[in-house]
Amino acid sequence: MRTLNRTAVEMVAPAKGILAADESTGTLTRRFASHVIDSTADSRRAYREMLFTTPGLADHTSGVILYDETFHQRTSDGRLFPSLLEDLGVLPGIKVDTGAKPLAGCPEETVTEGLDGLRERLEAYAGLGARFAKWRAVIAIGDGRPSRVCLSANAHALARYAALCQEAGIVPIVEPEVLMDGRHPLGRAAAVTEETLRTVFAALADQDVDLEGIVLKPNMVVPGRDARRPATEAEVADATLTCLRRTVPAAVPGVAFLSGGQSPDEATGHLRAMVEAGPHPWQLTFSFGRALQDPALAAWGGSDVAAGQAALADRLRRTAAARCAPVDLADEPLLEPAV
Repeated sequence: MRTLNRTAVEMVAPAKGILAADESTGTLTRRFASHVIDSTADSRRAYREMLFTTPGLADHTSGVILYDETFHQRTSDGRLFPSLLEDLGVLPGIKVDTGAKPLAGCPEETVTEGLDGLRERLEAYAGLGARFAKWRAVIAIGDGRPSRVCLSANAHALARYAALCQEAGIVPIVEPEVLMDGRHPLGRAAAVTEETLRTVFAALADQDVDLEGIVLKPNMVVPGRDARRPATEAEVADATLTCLRRTVPAAVPGVAFLSGGQSPDEATGHLRAMVEAGPHPWQLTFSFGRALQDPALAAWGGSDVAAGQAALADRLRRTAAARCAPVDLADEPLLEPAV
């Protein structure tokens, strides 16, 4: 288990974060469509290669979460993507759940599936170089939601996944996401997030998961997207940290927040506010997808590698800076494209 702990600590290393590039084919196709980019296996491969070969990627990136398609693809010079990342000093990870599906008996709620055959899949991924994995549970807030059935089912699945990962020598990212969708106020989001995390850590204990060998990837506590009153950075930081202090054991090496639909500036600002409110018993870091990739995808546009890489490098630098010290980067220019 010490190896798992060392990997987990490396994943949450200071001044770095995790790039979530594990969008399914359908999700990435929709994002490509918004920029009038054709989605093919080769265009998706080219996009991921643009991201992963960004100059200086390892300066601010500890790990990258891959999707199965990408995990088995090769760069234009013939290297498997996991090997490329290892050569750069970046840990390769893999999304292993098969998505959220309707939960029987619980209208408008889901449970994440993928436990069938997971032991064998993890062994195969480990053999190809995976150092960590990710499984996302989705919790919605609404009238009568989330139900105890939904919380229990998703927590159990997360815990079984985590136990199987550790058996395979892979660090599990445990991701229970309370969605921003809805009109709920900040207090309701805080209460649901706290209940969700309590349920998840109880399930992890039941499955004898070593907490020193996991990374937690929760949502930040924010009001619903359509809430009547938005929250300030200080309010989000206080609500999120209060929730974590009440639920997350100090044995967990780090908390890598998801962006959850926030804008890049919102997600980065909230992270900075939480770091500044420290010290904390865990490393606070980021595992952002859209908040890092959206500017890069827009700049790349299907062909402009230098512009896409400059946008990603700038966003990584700004987000990593939020982990370190109160620095105002708002007026700094984008990095020059690599030549």
